[in-house]
Amino acid sequence: MFNVFKSQRIVQIGGNMTNKTIAEQRGYAVKSTVEAKQVASNYLAEFELLKNISFGLPEIDDRYHIWRVPLKSKMEEASTVGEIVINANTSEIDFGRSTVIDLIEKRLLGRKDEYFDKRRKKKEYKISNLRNTIGLGDCIDLMAEMPAESVDLIFTSPPYFNARPQYSEYHEYEEYLSFMRRVIRESGRVLHEGRFMVINVAPILIRRTSRNESSKRIAVPFDLHRIFIEEGFEFVDDLIWVKPEGAGWATGRGRRFFADRNPLQYKAVPVTEYVLVYRKKSELLIDWFIRNHPDQDKVSSSKIGDGYEVTNIWKIHPQTRSKHPAAFPAELATKVISYYSFKGDVVLDPFGGSGTTALMANSLDRRFITFEISEEYMKIIKDSISNIHNLGSNINWINTDRPKPTGLFNGEMND
Repeated sequence: MFNVFKSQRIVQIGGNMTNKTIAEQRGYAVKSTVEAKQVASNYLAEFELLKNISFGLPEIDDRYHIWRVPLKSKMEEASTVGEIVINANTSEIDFGRSTVIDLIEKRLLGRKDEYFDKRRKKKEYKISNLRNTIGLGDCIDLMAEMPAESVDLIFTSPPYFNARPQYSEYHEYEEYLSFMRRVIRESGRVLHEGRFMVINVAPILIRRTSRNESSKRIAVPFDLHRIFIEEGFEFVDDLIWVKPEGAGWATGRGRRFFADRNPLQYKAVPVTEYVLVYRKKSELLIDWFIRNHPDQDKVSSSKIGDGYEVTNIWKIHPQTRSKHPAAFPAELATKVISYYSFKGDVVLDPFGGSGTTALMANSLDRRFITFEISEEYMKIIKDSISNIHNLGSNINWINTDRPKPTGLFNGEMND
C-alpha cells in the first residue's frame, strides 16, 4: 500500500525521471489526498456527519485502485470510527469496503464496540527488566517460567522434522506440529503486544528408504503459518533467504534429472529458505512504539543505515564455523535483530543451537535470552561466550554452570 508520501514520489520510467504521482501515472480520476477527502466529504454531508468527523491521512492502494480515507471523531481525535473507500478510477464510493453509516453513527454517539473502547485506553510502553539469560532444557518449560510480555523480539530456527536424524526425531509429523504449536503459543505469551516473531524454516525432504518408495517433501512453512494465525499472530512478510548456486546439491535432489533428463523426473534443487515474519496482534500501530519509547536516544541510535535489504530476497552465504548441524549464519541474525528491535531490547531464541542469535544480539547492544535442550550444543554456546570479554559473568545461567573463566578474555587471573 502506498501512503501519500510514497504516491507523490518521483518515478523513474524508461531511464527518465518524472514528477508525476502514482495516481497520475495510472490515470486515476481521484489524483490526490485533497480530492479523496472532497469525495468523502460530499458523501458524509448527505448524512449530516461532517460536523462530527475529521479525516485521517488518505492512502492510495494501487493494487486495488482505491483510496482509503480514515474517519476520526472530532471529540476524540485518537478514536477511529471507520473509513471511506473510494474507487480511484471512477471516484465513486466503494460501499462493499467502506464502513456502513449506521456503525459510524453508533461509534460517534458513544455506543462503541469493544474493539474501539480498547483502542481508547492509554497504553504504557513496557520495558522488560530481564537480564541476559542462557538456559539448558526444554524451551516450553523454560518459557513457562518467564513473565508475560517480557520479550521484545523472538528470532529462531526450529528443529527440522526428521530431515536430519542426528538433530531431531519425531514419530509423526502431526506430533512435530503439535510441539511447534505449544512453542508458538508460549512464545506469544512472553512476547510484548505488537512486537515481532521471526522464524527461519524451510520445506524438508524425507529421503526414501528403498527404491520401491518415493522421497517426500513436506511444506513445513505453510503448516506453521496456519498455526501462527490460529495462535494470535498477524502475517507480515515472507523473506526468502537465497543461498549460492550449488548449495542445494547436498540433498541429492535433482541429480536424477540431471543425469537422465526425462520428463516427470524434474525436481528443482532447493537453494532457498523462508524467514517468516509475524507480529503479535495489537491495536497499536508500529509508529506507536517509535513515538512512545521512553528512551528516544536508543530509538535514534537504532536507525538502519544504507545498504539494508530493500526487497524480500536476501542473498546470504550459509557458511558458518559452527559445529552445530543446522546453524544459521551470523549475517542473517544481524539483519533480523537490527530490523525488528531497538537497542536495549530483549531478544529471545527458544532453540539456541550454537548461540548465534545471542551473540549477535549482544554485539548489537541488545539483551538476549537463549534456550537449548542439548548439552552438546550448550558446550558450543559456552565456548563462544567464553571468547567475549566479561560476557559470561553477566549472564543468568539456568540448569547449567557458568563457563569457567579463561583469564585471557575476561580480564581475570588464572588460579
